[in-house]
Amino acid sequence: MTTELAPFSALTPDIILNALDSVGLKSDGRLLALNSYENRVYQIGIENAPAVVVKFYRPGRWTDAAILEEHAFLNELAEVEIPVVPALAFADQKTLNYVHGFRFSVFPKQGGRVPELESRTKLEWMGRLIGRIHATGAIKPFLARPTLDIEHFGEEPRSYLLHNHFVPDDLATIYHDVSAQTLEGVRQCFERADQVTLLRLHGDCYPGNMLWTDDGPHFVDFDDSRMGPAIQDLWMLLCGNRAEMQLQLNHLLAGYQTFCDFNHRERYLIEALRSLRLIHYAAWIARRWHDPAFPSAFPWFNTHRYWQERIVELREQCALMDEEPL
Repeated sequence: MTTELAPFSALTPDIILNALDSVGLKSDGRLLALNSYENRVYQIGIENAPAVVVKFYRPGRWTDAAILEEHAFLNELAEVEIPVVPALAFADQKTLNYVHGFRFSVFPKQGGRVPELESRTKLEWMGRLIGRIHATGAIKPFLARPTLDIEHFGEEPRSYLLHNHFVPDDLATIYHDVSAQTLEGVRQCFERADQVTLLRLHGDCYPGNMLWTDDGPHFVDFDDSRMGPAIQDLWMLLCGNRAEMQLQLNHLLAGYQTFCDFNHRERYLIEALRSLRLIHYAAWIARRWHDPAFPSAFPWFNTHRYWQERIVELREQCALMDEEPL
């Protein structure tokens, strides 16, 4: 299998340990693969020092400039004491390193657990921290990283799925029509939201990308950081029925607006952004299907039932986008 089809096939334990040696770190031999599909991430023990986390970036996904923008954003956040985990800098203050054709970065190990955001106190806490992230994110734009928009998160992924025949033939027409209707609903939501300010975001701000300790939360994995509307970093923390989500959003915004103004017209985008994520997520799996890690991790993908469920989801989203926003 070629490296193009299996981009991490050449990433052996020896190369992983050589990567650490190249930046002056000596492993004690303990190596644990962490849960990551887009990149390859390992926790590695270090002699006479705390363990570190090493991320090997998927070849071809980001330019060097885009990765370094992520690192610079993390450093900006850390400088104002927002709990994030910046990449470690080595020779010449480099945070992006190279070994045997792979790009990698090293991060301090951050302990913690995935938070349960069931209380008003925790939701307001999260809102305050996201507000602080956005206050810093609004200072200047990303130049090398993309923008969350309808074309790149909806139209292009939809075309990829249909043109590459991932949708079963007997469902392709239905998916074509329902996804087109969904994207029209998304466009209408953006029109109702009117002028939306774009800023630097976490981009994938759901509880799995937070680690909670006795001292509170840390934000991790800014790999999907990009330009977008503020509500993108808030809506993924909402769950349950409409009344429950309304209460959660109120608590989040009570904390958020302590540090950052919020354009309440962005509430029109909650279900629109959820719809874009559903289409984009299916296309993300499809694009990575040649990577051996994906068929084993997502065995239900590309089955008839999977696409039936996606069609039902999109129909439900069309109805939700027609309702008044939270």
